[in-house]
Amino acid sequence: MGRLQDKVAVITGGASGIGFAAARLMATEGASVVIGDLAEEAAVDAAGKITEAGGQAVGMAVNAMEEASIVALVDGAVERFGALHVMCNHVGGSNPRKDLDLLRLDMAEFDRTMQLNVRSTLVGARAALPHLIAAGGGSIINTASVGGLSGDFLQVAYGTAKAAVIRMTQYIATQYGAQYVRCNAVAPGAIMTPALRDNLPAEAIESIRSHNALPFIGDPEDIAHAMVFLASDESRYLTGQVLTVDGGMSSHSSIAEDRRALLPDPAKN
Repeated sequence: MGRLQDKVAVITGGASGIGFAAARLMATEGASVVIGDLAEEAAVDAAGKITEAGGQAVGMAVNAMEEASIVALVDGAVERFGALHVMCNHVGGSNPRKDLDLLRLDMAEFDRTMQLNVRSTLVGARAALPHLIAAGGGSIINTASVGGLSGDFLQVAYGTAKAAVIRMTQYIATQYGAQYVRCNAVAPGAIMTPALRDNLPAEAIESIRSHNALPFIGDPEDIAHAMVFLASDESRYLTGQVLTVDGGMSSHSSIAEDRRALLPDPAKN
């Protein structure tokens, strides 16, 4: 039996990248998956690929900037499959050309980023909660980022938004744990998605890789496996936590690489 057998999962932003990898893996593990995406055709196509592979999935349009649209997605999932056990609030991001440092930040982009990342996560969790409680409990998985764990020179709005998602995760876990609802966040580091390839030159990607403890940049499936764990009963005693999946980027201090030069030369020993 699959790790998510008989569970129903909703994933926003699930038509591509990490979201689709999670949807596909959850379906492989037995879940009935509802993929929500702004591009309805892409969501339907993604669901079709899963059903062709033997899984259960449907695609629906969702505009994460509109509360009614998120509520309709969640209610549609319950109407289609009869219950809800997993809510993945995955949609997010910011425009890196407008989300710069504090003095050059486009304030309209700040407002948009907060709504897209923070408000959509809050609305998604709130829409899902009554259904999760009715099912006897469940799992809310919020997508944060390593950008929400420390400061940077760029994307102040995005980092601030993801930090808010992390704190919100703890509030939800605290408030609804007694109803057997778990709420955790996944904080990805750099992941080799089409967006990463399209927005960064090769030398910038290599620079990111060089800061990982592991000698490579992860794939969407690396985050998807973490989401499946948080969706499954294997994580039944885990709530209010941030699972950082970043190849070890955040595991060391900013001067660690410089200190490597202080190691004795093994060739001289």
